[in-house]
Amino acid sequence: MRPRGTAALLWAATGVLVFLVGHQAYLLIGGRFLGVGPIAAVALAVFATTGAAAYSLEGRLRPGGRDRGASSGTPADEAEQPTEETSVRPGDE
Repeated sequence: MRPRGTAALLWAATGVLVFLVGHQAYLLIGGRFLGVGPIAAVALAVFATTGAAAYSLEGRLRPGGRDRGASSGTPADEAEQPTEETSVRPGDE
């Protein structure tokens, strides 16, 4: 599995655990238990939403974008990076 997918799954698991801890706190302060089915359905929705959001936003939220050392093999990753020779403008030498 690619690192991006692994990170998305870990964020999804974290989101579910945060939801379940919040639900447990709700029960501890006297909230009503709604049943295993509804809680499992909400936990599954949290898992899917958090995983999808983490996967789609992974490269956008990190400063500098995607890891420069990791390549997914796409043409955008294979694009030539500017070097000192190509980034120096005439007259700026």
